[in-house]
Amino acid sequence: MKNEYNVMFTWDNEADVWIATSEDIHGLILEHESLDVLFNRVRCAVPELLAYEKPIVTDISIDYSVFRKESLTLNG
Repeated sequence: MKNEYNVMFTWDNEADVWIATSEDIHGLILEHESLDVLFNRVRCAVPELLAYEKPIVTDISIDYSVFRKESLTLNG
């Protein structure tokens, strides 16, 4: 049974929100303008989402990756 999961946090510049997704955790798609709030939401959602697939989940490890890409326009 897998007990390590990866969650990716990406900044959406157009919507001004962070988005949390995971290829390992089916159904995890959350967003919020605050990264700290989103981390907390993910911590609450992950055990619930995993319970749908594996009724008894204990001792899980989650690796977080944070990405932010911005464009800069210089006026010369």
